Amino acid sequence: MAYDVHIIGGGMAGSEAAWQLAKRGVKVRLSEMRGGGDTTPAHQGNGLAELVCSNSFRSDDHENNAVGLLHQEMRELDSLIMGAAEVAKVPAGSALAVDRDVFSAEVEKRLSALPNLEIVRERIDRLPASGLTIVATGPLTAAALADSIGQATGADSLAFFDAIAPIVHHDTIDMDIAWKAARWDKGGKDYINCPLNRDQYVAFREGLLAGEKTEFREWEANTPYFEGCMPIEVMAERGEDTLRFGPMKPVGLDNPHWATPEHPNGRWPYAVVQLRQDNKLGTLWNMVGFQTKLKYAEQVRLFRTIPGLENAEFARLGGLHRNTFLNSPVLLDRQLRLKSAPHVRFAGQITGCEGYVESAAVGLMGGLMTAAEVAGRDWTSPPRTTALGALLSHITGDAEAESYQPMNVNFGLFPPVDAEVRKKQRKLAYTQRAKHDLQGWLASA
Repeated sequence: MAYDVHIIGGGMAGSEAAWQLAKRGVKVRLSEMRGGGDTTPAHQGNGLAELVCSNSFRSDDHENNAVGLLHQEMRELDSLIMGAAEVAKVPAGSALAVDRDVFSAEVEKRLSALPNLEIVRERIDRLPASGLTIVATGPLTAAALADSIGQATGADSLAFFDAIAPIVHHDTIDMDIAWKAARWDKGGKDYINCPLNRDQYVAFREGLLAGEKTEFREWEANTPYFEGCMPIEVMAERGEDTLRFGPMKPVGLDNPHWATPEHPNGRWPYAVVQLRQDNKLGTLWNMVGFQTKLKYAEQVRLFRTIPGLENAEFARLGGLHRNTFLNSPVLLDRQLRLKSAPHVRFAGQITGCEGYVESAAVGLMGGLMTAAEVAGRDWTSPPRTTALGALLSHITGDAEAESYQPMNVNFGLFPPVDAEVRKKQRKLAYTQRAKHDLQGWLASA
C-alpha cells in the first residue's frame, strides 16, 4: 500500500501516532520489528503496545494529579491508548492499571481495523532519507537504527538503565500473613500488603546489599540510572531507611492480623511490600516499586524471605535493560522534528519523556502535527498550561539541555498558578486552568 507517513515502532507512542493519523484519513505504514524475527532485551511477546515494566498508568485523578490530568486530556482527543486501557482495566484503587495482554490485544485490534493503516513486521536499520517519518522506537532502539540516528543528530544519545519488577502468582501468596488494603483505605482493598517488622526489614535490606547482581558490560559501566525507576538494591545502598520512605513505606496501612484490644484495626508494620493486580483475572500481581538487577536465583531466594511470600511462585522475575534517549531540547524543534532532517519526527520515550502515558501523549501530539502537515495546515501546540503542552514544551526546549533526563509529567512543568492560591488548593487550580485552556485550544484547532 502506498503511504503518506512511515511510523517506525509499534509501542505506545507509535501506536497512538498511527491511530491519530489513520483515523484522519492519512495513509500510514507502521513498522514493528518484533514478530519479524527480532526482539528486544525487555519485550516478551510480539503484540503492539506491549507493557514491559509495570502494568499501571498511575493516578487517574484528573483534579489533583498531573498524570491523571494527562489521562483526561488524551481522552478528549480520542486517544487509542486510553480507550484500550478502559477495556483492559483492573482494580488498582485510584490508579489506572490494566491487564497487559488484554490491553495489547485491544490496541492491535483497533489499529488493524483501520483500512488506511498497514502494519508490517520488519526491522528498519536506517532513518529514511525522505518522506514524512515518525520514529517511535522507544528506549530500546535497535543498534543499527540507533547508529543511524546518531549519525543524523551529530551527537551521542544519552543512556540510562531501567529495571523491571517481578510478578507473583496470586495463589502462592499467604493471605494469613498478607492482607488486602489501599493506603489510608483510599480506593478499596486493591493492594496486597506483606508486613515486615524491624528485624525482618533489616535482614531484607542486608540481603539486598549482599545479593549477587547483574554484571555490567564494559560499555554499560558508566550509564546512570533513571531516578524514577531505581532498582531497590540501589535505593538500599542510599541508607537504612530509604526503602521505608519509598516502595516499602508502611504509613496508612493498618495490619488487621496484628489487631489487639487497644488497637482493633491493627498497627502499622515497620515496612510493607505492596503487590498490585496485574491481570483481569487477578491471578498475577506485581511487586510495586520492586525493580531490581539481582540475579534470578537471588531474587527467588531473597523475595521468599518477605512475610507472605515464603512460597511465592514468580510468573516473571525482575530484569535490567539499557535505555537510550535523545537530548531533545537541542536536537528537536517545537514540533518534534529533527532539526538536521525535518522530515523526521521523534515521539515517545526516545524523546526523553518517561512513563507509558507520557510516551503515548507525545505520540498523540506527533500524530496530530504530522496530520496537519499532510493536510497543509498550520498546527498550534496545546497551551503550556495543559498537561500536553507542558510535557511538549519541556521536551522541545524548556528543559536544561545539559542536565536533561527522562521526566514524568508533573506540575513543576506547568507555569505557576497565582501565588495567592492556598497550598492545598494549588493542584486543583492547575487542573481547572488546564481544562479551561484545553477547551479553548480544541475549539480553535
